[in-house]
Amino acid sequence: MKKILRVVTQFFVFLYCKCLWRGLKFVIRKVTGWCELQRICYNIKPGARRTLKIESSLRYSKNELCQSALSAHPDRVEKTIDNIMTLKKINADTNPQLGISLQASLFQIVGYRSLVAEVETLRREPYDFENPDHEEMLMKLWKTLRPDSSLTGRISKQWCEIGFQGNDPKTDFRGMGLLGLRNLLYFAEHDKATALQVLYDSLQPKHRYSFAIVGINITDLAYSLLVSGALKTHLYNVAPEMPSLSHFQQTFCYLMQEFHRFWIEDDLCDIMEFNRVRSKLHRRVLRQLKNPDMALCPHFAASDLHLVNL
Repeated sequence: MKKILRVVTQFFVFLYCKCLWRGLKFVIRKVTGWCELQRICYNIKPGARRTLKIESSLRYSKNELCQSALSAHPDRVEKTIDNIMTLKKINADTNPQLGISLQASLFQIVGYRSLVAEVETLRREPYDFENPDHEEMLMKLWKTLRPDSSLTGRISKQWCEIGFQGNDPKTDFRGMGLLGLRNLLYFAEHDKATALQVLYDSLQPKHRYSFAIVGINITDLAYSLLVSGALKTHLYNVAPEMPSLSHFQQTFCYLMQEFHRFWIEDDLCDIMEFNRVRSKLHRRVLRQLKNPDMALCPHFAASDLHLVNL
């Protein structure tokens, strides 16, 4: 009986989505003279609220042109918007702002897809000690975090001073590849004061944890939020157009700071508590991202974005 009820329910949901909702949209368009994309752009403020609605509208459109817009190349975004407006019989001369709004949102959508691909490429690239660029980044990380201490050698126990597990950091990057190193270096260079404070605190017996290893694990957390689509809310609110790698790295910095705050507030020193604290942070961030106005990074708060009212 339950199975039959579930099938009937699914049928009516399907009927609503495929028939009633499309019929309702047709009636609304006739009454207002606006298509769904126009209603979204004119009635919803720029940012995640608008872009998520546009993304959903394009994805579930019955027209292949609208569906394919989600995978348009960035160089084709402007042309794609022109084609959509022609399809929807919208006069660009009398609706100039609409094209600008749609273009901004579509740049965010295709930019997010491009960012996922870029991050995945970095994650899959293994650290190569024979690559001078990789070695240069690793040395920069040491010099930034330990400016007053010189390495006695490339293979050294000193690496433990910034939170690596052994004498050679290359083995610690296996899980996240070059992405882990890039994130740690970004944190050290772009938020140096905070990074140094976090490192200092992590070395104290009362709150000890491995700074670099935790950073690589937090990189995995940031990566999972990105590929799952959960970060769309945040990135659509902080990137006026295409989200970039720096936006992702700023998110990593935020997650590192929040992990550290949780660790200190819970007064922990046992690394066995790491997974619990990470899960706690993950759950909280997911709750925050359900708010379409949420911007995670304090220095990129929604109120400070100054987004053009496109």
